[in-house]
Amino acid sequence: MRDVDQNADSETPYECFDCGTIVLTATNPGQCPDCGGEMRNRLIPLE
Repeated sequence: MRDVDQNADSETPYECFDCGTIVLTATNPGQCPDCGGEMRNRLIPLE
């Protein structure tokens, strides 16, 4: 597994589970701006 730098000052890609929209932001956006679905941090692997 690779190390992930969790620097709060840098933008992180978040992806919507429902529609696939990708948003770059420094904080978790919570809900997708397009469809309201749940967002996930793309730098943290799904297991």
